[in-house]
Amino acid sequence: MSSTSLSSKNHESVERVIAAPPEAIFDLLADPARHHDIDGSGTVQRAPEGSRRLQLGDRFGMDMKMGIGYSMVSEVVEFEENRRIAWQSTSPVKVLGLFVGGRIWRYELEPVAGGGTLVRETWDISKERLPAMVRPMRSKTKQNMEQTLERIEQLVTG
Repeated sequence: MSSTSLSSKNHESVERVIAAPPEAIFDLLADPARHHDIDGSGTVQRAPEGSRRLQLGDRFGMDMKMGIGYSMVSEVVEFEENRRIAWQSTSPVKVLGLFVGGRIWRYELEPVAGGGTLVRETWDISKERLPAMVRPMRSKTKQNMEQTLERIEQLVTG
């Protein structure tokens, strides 16, 4: 299936109907050890703490690589079982004297008539500490999110 995109000043979203129940998709999203499997950007490397089920308020680390290796810490800021999960990512160390980050990665799941799930991924920079720094990444981020939804579909419909 193809992806649809939606955007506003601080949000970029893509959505896709996937022929799988919300539970299967949510299980994948709620396990940080599986995030490297779904990441369409190729930057997510691994979750150092390994596999575990996320809940609201949980914090988890992620080893990343974009040219050079770095790490991010995320906190689950939205959680509704099998419907919505979002985490806000920040750097655990200061860059140029600032803790950078703050963007929110959100996944919303809606069952569709006849089976399947509408999956919407949103890149939310409304709480980003340096929004002018990340806005130029919008187009590439959208492409990466489309690839992420394709990867999710491949994994749950395999």
